[in-house]
Amino acid sequence: MEKNTCLILALDVTDREEALRIAEDVLEFVDAIKVGYPLILAAGLEIIGELAEFAPIIADLKVADIPNTNRLICEQVFEAGADSVIVQGFTGRDSLDACLEVASGYRKDVFVVSEMSHPGGAEFLQPVAEAIAKMAAEAGAFGLVAPATRPERVKKIRNIIGDELAIISPGVGAQGGKASDVITAGADWVIVGRSIYNAESPKEVAREVAEEIEAELRRES
Repeated sequence: MEKNTCLILALDVTDREEALRIAEDVLEFVDAIKVGYPLILAAGLEIIGELAEFAPIIADLKVADIPNTNRLICEQVFEAGADSVIVQGFTGRDSLDACLEVASGYRKDVFVVSEMSHPGGAEFLQPVAEAIAKMAAEAGAFGLVAPATRPERVKKIRNIIGDELAIISPGVGAQGGKASDVITAGADWVIVGRSIYNAESPKEVAREVAEEIEAELRRES
């Protein structure tokens, strides 16, 4: 996943044709497409390979099980064409290691959730987010997921992991996060979903977010 626009589209529509249309429409403004359960369950696992024709695919399955089950899940999404997978860290180091072992074999990447972006994400995950971030760094994950809705938490996670791991940050737009704020806090990529795919012109909204990110990066440089 190359760092060009620093924007990732969370494509949580449930119609295959709509998903393909939106992906093609916003192609020039996104670095990757994040696909989760809504679209995969509606369109089948093969949608990953179809969307991979447009951009790198992050399989957002928030994998959270025992090591053997984690291994089986990761094998399926990588075989389907995903470039990376999002997993939960609260299941422990052995479960994370299973995902990383599979990813290494496929030469793919793993992102670990440190803290989710909705209000409930602060209830149980936030108290252990820093420990999860340290574990992910020690285990050799590619990156972490940290909430754009709480930029101060992104900054905290960045301070813990330094520059070794990437941070992708969901919650911009419909959940209230602001792209420029989370970039300033230390995120490498901003994740935007509903604000783009529900827009009358997804392409124009993606362009606006990408331009906001670019302007913030120029201001910081």
